[in-house]
Amino acid sequence: MKIAVPKERRPREARVAATPDTVKRYVALGASVAVESGAGAGANITDQAYSEAGATVADRAATLAGADFVLKVQRPQTRSDGGVDGLGDYPNRAILIALHNPYGDLVGVDDYARKGIVSFAMEFMPRISRAQSMDVLSSQSNLAGYKAVIDAAETYGRCLPMMMTAAGRVNPARVFVMGAGVAGLQAIATAKRLGAIVSATDVRPAVKEQVQSLGATFVMVESEETKAAETAGGYAKEMSEDYRRRQAEFVAAHVKTQDIVITTALIPGRRAPILITAEMVSSMKPGSVIVDLAVEQGGNVAGVKPDETVVVNGVSIIGHTNMPSRLAADASALYARNVYNFVELLIDRKTQQIAIDWNDEIVTGTCLTRDGKVVNTAVAKAVEEAGVGGAAAEEPSP
Repeated sequence: MKIAVPKERRPREARVAATPDTVKRYVALGASVAVESGAGAGANITDQAYSEAGATVADRAATLAGADFVLKVQRPQTRSDGGVDGLGDYPNRAILIALHNPYGDLVGVDDYARKGIVSFAMEFMPRISRAQSMDVLSSQSNLAGYKAVIDAAETYGRCLPMMMTAAGRVNPARVFVMGAGVAGLQAIATAKRLGAIVSATDVRPAVKEQVQSLGATFVMVESEETKAAETAGGYAKEMSEDYRRRQAEFVAAHVKTQDIVITTALIPGRRAPILITAEMVSSMKPGSVIVDLAVEQGGNVAGVKPDETVVVNGVSIIGHTNMPSRLAADASALYARNVYNFVELLIDRKTQQIAIDWNDEIVTGTCLTRDGKVVNTAVAKAVEEAGVGGAAAEEPSP
């Protein structure tokens, strides 16, 4: 088996899909590992460190040549990106593992199928106990929630904790976290550690105890609808127009008293819901800060701009995309371990050969393309509706 780790080429992507630690583990599985020169630079991993771990460091062409597995953080560049076709030097029928964002590049998914690539989307990992060690959304969101608070604290022109001095008292900052998933819970914990007064909201009543256990106040609009506001996978459902209206009224009253707001609300496969309107932004005190962690899916905040800090009436709206990449070393270490745990599932340790169990719910849940077809039903439907190409979901051969 040959495992290839090419350098990430998308803007603002500093992570890498394998570290020296996981390279050693792949070698122990019987694989040879090739890493493109400079692949780990953004995460402060040198080519020498990869070589010492047992990898071959080479240029892109040599790295990808004959690869059985290709490990990436983000999807390769495809026709939809313009410019150079990033799939051009990928071996046909290679196994490609990455965060594909398939709904954001349906052309790319169709290209995978046309090239015969077997692709697995790590963001589709089932939320089951056996897959926890492979859950990249959790590992990366954890870091995003932490970094959101750090970025907010840097922009906010005051202290977060209360301070008693001989010259008087400095009041603590008030931090409001919208969405209590992995990112939101880490944001709550980080803001509390920094001494802020923290409150949080979510449409799922089940997270109330988690929020309170971190020392924050849980606030929400309760209704019969919220009792079924969580999907089987643990994500928040899209709420009705009536609920969104009542929630907006509640949030508007709460937000105007806050110094920092962190928004984290995402709905898989859908545009992020607007939680903070322009009127709410205008109601906040000058010097307040909002960090929108949903900016890559359209944003939760009116007026947010990707990779910019917009100031409206003295309120700073931070819209960093790819927040985990801003902590590239730790994000790479966690992501690489998630990917290794998944690859290990696809290999027979005794024979040291690829042995994929196509009946495993982890495998079927993450597989995008196989046998020249898009095998994920929801993505295949989106490809068909978009009129992108000829790949359609069919029952793959055993």
